Amino acid sequence: MLDTTAPLFFKSSGNFKKTSMKLLLSAQAKTIDQKTTDLYGIPGLLLMENAGLGVFHEMESYYGSLLGKRVLVVCGKGNNGGDGFVVARQLYLRKVKTRVLLLTAPSNLKGDALINFDIIKRIGVPIQVIVDGKNSKQELKSFFYAESPDILVDALLGTGVRFPLDSFLTEAIRNMTLISQVVAVDIPSGIDCDFMGGEEQKMVGPTAELTITFSAPKPANVCYPASNFSKIWKVVPIGVPKELIESSDNWLNYVTFDDVQENFKSFLRPVNVHKGHFGHLLVVAGSLGKTGAACLTAKAALSSGTGLITLGVPAPCLPIVASQSLEIMTESLKSTETGGLSLEAIKENQFGELLKKKTLVALGPGLGYEKDTVEFIQQFLKECPLPIVLDADGINAFQGNINLLEDRKNFLILTPHPGEFASLLDISIKHLLKNRIELARKFAMDHGLYLILKGHQTVLATPSGQIYLNSTGNPGMATAGSGDVLTGVISGMIAQWLSMPDSKQRTSIDPNDLEKIIASAVFIHGMAGDFAQNVKGDQALTASDLISFLVDVFLKLTN
Repeated sequence: MLDTTAPLFFKSSGNFKKTSMKLLLSAQAKTIDQKTTDLYGIPGLLLMENAGLGVFHEMESYYGSLLGKRVLVVCGKGNNGGDGFVVARQLYLRKVKTRVLLLTAPSNLKGDALINFDIIKRIGVPIQVIVDGKNSKQELKSFFYAESPDILVDALLGTGVRFPLDSFLTEAIRNMTLISQVVAVDIPSGIDCDFMGGEEQKMVGPTAELTITFSAPKPANVCYPASNFSKIWKVVPIGVPKELIESSDNWLNYVTFDDVQENFKSFLRPVNVHKGHFGHLLVVAGSLGKTGAACLTAKAALSSGTGLITLGVPAPCLPIVASQSLEIMTESLKSTETGGLSLEAIKENQFGELLKKKTLVALGPGLGYEKDTVEFIQQFLKECPLPIVLDADGINAFQGNINLLEDRKNFLILTPHPGEFASLLDISIKHLLKNRIELARKFAMDHGLYLILKGHQTVLATPSGQIYLNSTGNPGMATAGSGDVLTGVISGMIAQWLSMPDSKQRTSIDPNDLEKIIASAVFIHGMAGDFAQNVKGDQALTASDLISFLVDVFLKLTN
């Protein structure tokens, strides 16, 4: 049997930024604004003033002088409309040709929005009011045809709107789409602020040349296809305290280059080191006909900086994989008659010796579906004392037996593509893609593991309920072996991080630190793909190219 002495887990002192860039859902944005007033005494009127002033300054920064341009500010009845009134005032007082179109009766305005509406009335900003009625659609059409502004400021709906929209607002938005230069306040009207990707759906909204969002970006600013409606987006601080934004209650994160570069500081090496300081990864992978997956995983880990790598494969595969890389050690494992991994490898205690002095295990790529192999994977997970990155056939081994994933002795990372995850959950791929973030988050929390759901804007879900959306990658990476490379990069970087000289051979891990390393590894894999795409395009890109371009990523991160 395997050595089952598992490491203990306590807090460690990680030198990391506490969050990646937070994405705020509409309810979260509303909550932090309210807490800013209730807990810190900052009035909503000041937040609205800062928002409108911020939009004006970003417009000036983007367009240059606005003098001589005709600007139409379209406002609704909520606080987004209030922000628009502030924008209109700032423009008008600076002699910019400004007009406001209010698409609700003034009697519907209240609170801070009403205060700012009264101000623009008193200073003389031209205001046109169109309300829902018998002839409103024709009024909208005639107004936009006659007005034809140089720039339209979209302050109609904002983040708190409920869908579906009524026909009046829908018609107003359709007319707004006719204007080529649109500046959106927080989010383009008609777009669901909380859209988090997945299944494509029909969206109607103006395509904003510039979107100015407040305090933090919103999911729709970055998640495709909603993100197509914001060509450029900028975040403007309006006075909300940083700790409210970065609270763990706000569980959606967007991983950027700056975050990864900060996290990568823990990988910078002092002079007096040797290979033992950077981890010893065990890769258990491959079967006859699928040795490429094993080799790609091991090579990717090697190029990610892992100090030592042992690649364990079924005995018939050994000559093939041993010829692929001079730097990787190989180990022959008990095999089935057809060249798959045999359960006998555990029964004969072959792994008891093999796991000694290893840091982490990457398990699954190319192992196949044989009954003996499936039983081996399940038993190995149960008995292995080390952290495991489980991929491909390693994940497939738990179809119909999801609860066995909880029978383990250390942290576990799963890296499924949508088909593997849908099979694991026994649901359709269509249903998964429509709800991928919610399903990934629930699965990670329910089973206490880290789940990396691959695809466009790969999702990392953590046991704590945090979600990290990746911002790198491209269609050229939809190629055989790309996932095996990802497993190698993740496994290699974690094994390295767990063994760095300043870690004192970590046996205590801050989960927040581990999240940052996993999210950074996913980002690095995608960035290697982006570098490769720039040279080779989409069609010619291969998984081996991702490994080749890792060097460019690491050089960029250290500059």
